[in-house]
Amino acid sequence: MARVSANERASATPARTADLFAPGLRGLTLGLVLTITLVALESLAVGTVMPMVADELGQLALYGWVSTAFFLGSLVGIVVTGGALDRMPLHRPFSVGLGLFAFGLLLGGLAPSMPVLVLARFIQGLGGGAVGPTAYVAIGRCLPQNLQPRMFAILSTAWVVPGILGPSIAAVVGELASWRWVFLGLLPLLALAGGLALTSLRRVEAGPPDGMEHAHGTRARLGGAIAAACGAGLLVAALGSTDPALLLVGAVAGAAILVPAFRWLTPRGTLLLAVGVPAAVMLRAVMTFAFFSGDYYLPLLLQTWRDTPATLTGIVFTATTLSWTAGSWIQARSIDRRGPRTFVALGFLLVAVGAALTVPAVLASVPPEVTVVTWSIAGVGMGFMYSAVTLVVLRGVARAEQGSVTSALQLSDILGTALGIGIGGAITAAGERSGPDGLGRALAAVFAMSIAASLLGVLASRRLGAVSPSLAPQVAAVD
Repeated sequence: MARVSANERASATPARTADLFAPGLRGLTLGLVLTITLVALESLAVGTVMPMVADELGQLALYGWVSTAFFLGSLVGIVVTGGALDRMPLHRPFSVGLGLFAFGLLLGGLAPSMPVLVLARFIQGLGGGAVGPTAYVAIGRCLPQNLQPRMFAILSTAWVVPGILGPSIAAVVGELASWRWVFLGLLPLLALAGGLALTSLRRVEAGPPDGMEHAHGTRARLGGAIAAACGAGLLVAALGSTDPALLLVGAVAGAAILVPAFRWLTPRGTLLLAVGVPAAVMLRAVMTFAFFSGDYYLPLLLQTWRDTPATLTGIVFTATTLSWTAGSWIQARSIDRRGPRTFVALGFLLVAVGAALTVPAVLASVPPEVTVVTWSIAGVGMGFMYSAVTLVVLRGVARAEQGSVTSALQLSDILGTALGIGIGGAITAAGERSGPDGLGRALAAVFAMSIAASLLGVLASRRLGAVSPSLAPQVAAVD
């Protein structure tokens, strides 16, 4: 493998998307794209059929936990993978992750009850946690700076086909056959995508070895990850309690466990929004909280509250995926000229606008089809800012730290999503218990929470500093 600096490559020729498919990078690009496509298909398909799952298995109080468990499992998987990526070949933790993801799919497809499905999703999350950090580290090590924004746009594009076909296919499969085939049917695709990705990742150079220190660090990070997952889980569970005393005690205890663990696992100054990489890591949590707290409950709003067919949910998710991808390509072509702060601030503003325009859909007088447009606005916002903070992180850390720091970014991502969905689940469960109109009011409150988080993100986006070329990591070609 020949190694050159990112700046040397960037100065040689202007960035072209076609360069990602040159002989030295083609296998890696295709492998990562197919793997992300599978993750996208799983995410969109499962979200579409969740109302059907709840109808068959019952226990609506666990509706949010089906997703929260996945994200808490991902949290542990991400942290462990991040430490491993800095000391061993990328394909090793990735292959373990694929195995766990496959087992989770199998268990989920055969689940006899909602608690078993929650467990299956946790196992899926453990495996899925290997995908994001591995992709980020591979991009940081193998691509020059001028191609990195385009690679992230390509990965966003990998959501397009699942976004167009996945929700609709899932809805048809769920209605004509069973929601269980949405889980089981993904197993052959996992074998195909995972096999190609592993072949390419075997050629990526491992991080610098430092046996005892890294082994100790990995064990410590695992403990921190478990603490963070337990704290987040306890916090979400407490918020769903009907007993005020349990709610207060559980929420305080969960936060007391979660906050120190998160602080230890992320760069210094993350909670204080220190300028640069720490702020980027924290803002990822804010953006996923703001977006997914609403996105996950759209099927409940449309199919359960408004009694629309699952196909409308599929159309909404398809439109949102396309708009997210469009936003990602727009920022990829302009971010080096306009800077990440502009796109992140505008992205948060668009999520707030999209959520605000979606709230009226809880009213019977408002056609539910308006959500196709309103939530697409939020999708554009996520496309603007999601990859922007990733570039701040990749360009702001040394190569030897890419695994641990990008895993911190993914950890923040997962925690924001899990807390947003978990708190949303507590709100909707409380609304359902409050009376016939309670669920509608609760869903409106969930989207109001999304608006509030987005507006906080607009203010916090100023903490993103300029990316210094001197901090660019070294990269290596994959032959």
